[in-house]
Amino acid sequence: MAGRGTPATALLAKRKITHRTHPYDVPADAPNYGALVAAVLGVAPERVFKTLVTEVDGALTVAVVPVTGELDLKALAAAAGGKRAALAERVAAERATGYVRGGISPLGQRKRLPTVLDVSALGHPTVYISAGRRGLQVELAPADLVALTDARTAPLATA
Repeated sequence: MAGRGTPATALLAKRKITHRTHPYDVPADAPNYGALVAAVLGVAPERVFKTLVTEVDGALTVAVVPVTGELDLKALAAAAGGKRAALAERVAAERATGYVRGGISPLGQRKRLPTVLDVSALGHPTVYISAGRRGLQVELAPADLVALTDARTAPLATA
């Protein structure tokens, strides 16, 4: 399984985007999961981002925020040009993205969803996001992430 690609890594290879994959082993139900992933990978936790599928005014939207904070739903709604935001139902998120919860990547989704990336990502040379399955992160330049997802950037995370 470790050698198998994902739609996210296939997209990166197809577009010839510089990236590195990083496998890790952290129990999916561990408290402070994102911080543990960062520790196992030996990187600052503010460089590790989680992908959350949300609904903004009823439309599925992806929010990518650092694992060190929580998603500010009001900020997301404003950034996406809507009034209300909420986390999407698990089934809807998995169906739209083609990934399972805990392994949802902003890249290579079955249905390309509007994406908003926390602006803090731009302050790092590279960031870590899910590579499309549990236990695998991909490291890439934030500018490449923005270009591949056509993401808007905005302050989305609370401390």
